[in-house]
Amino acid sequence: MKATRQQAILRLVSEETIQTQDELIARLGEMGYCVTQATVSRDIRQLKLTKVPTGQGTYRYMVPNSVSGQHVTKINETLLAAVTKTDHVGNIVVITTYPGMAQAVAAGVDQSKTSDILGCVAGDDTIIVITRSEQAACEFCADFVPDKLRG
Repeated sequence: MKATRQQAILRLVSEETIQTQDELIARLGEMGYCVTQATVSRDIRQLKLTKVPTGQGTYRYMVPNSVSGQHVTKINETLLAAVTKTDHVGNIVVITTYPGMAQAVAAGVDQSKTSDILGCVAGDDTIIVITRSEQAACEFCADFVPDKLRG
């Protein structure tokens, strides 16, 4: 039931402009799904749906580029090209970028909403990322940039 409901949610937000959880609950009800706000909220979080501006001063739910359950990164190739080095010690990751690019790269890290990342702080050309564990830091470094950039 959960999987089919979540597929219905993905279909709805892909095909229609759904602006609120109440709208989503109503549309799901029309489709035969009796859901609570808590259930819809949990589904939205698990599907990693995001709210984006519509251009008319409102927001709508959108499906991320990938909903495979894997880490969905908001960092594009241009931002990755700004990274010059990454390394970690314990659960702390240090990312070095070209001058002036750390804030943009850090914003992409923050938008990824990965549960293993507790937060990050960016300066002009350096980002400190705090992860839940040393293993998470190691995996972040391995997934974040190609081997040639690792410290």
